[in-house]
Amino acid sequence: MADFAPKLKKLLLAAKCQPLRPGKGDHEIWRSPLSAHPFSVDSKIKSRHTANAVLKAAGLPKHF
Repeated sequence: MADFAPKLKKLLLAAKCQPLRPGKGDHEIWRSPLSAHPFSVDSKIKSRHTANAVLKAAGLPKHF
């Protein structure tokens, strides 16, 4: 299975999103300049649907 987290984090950084702090477990809390709400990013994302849901929470279009 593929791990989408490294590619996802590169896309988020390219879109000027910033990691704010560690979350519970192996999650991180990020902020996007496009969305008003913080969102969480898991360090091990195995599903493209989850990766696309994180992009949606950041206000970005689907990529996976």
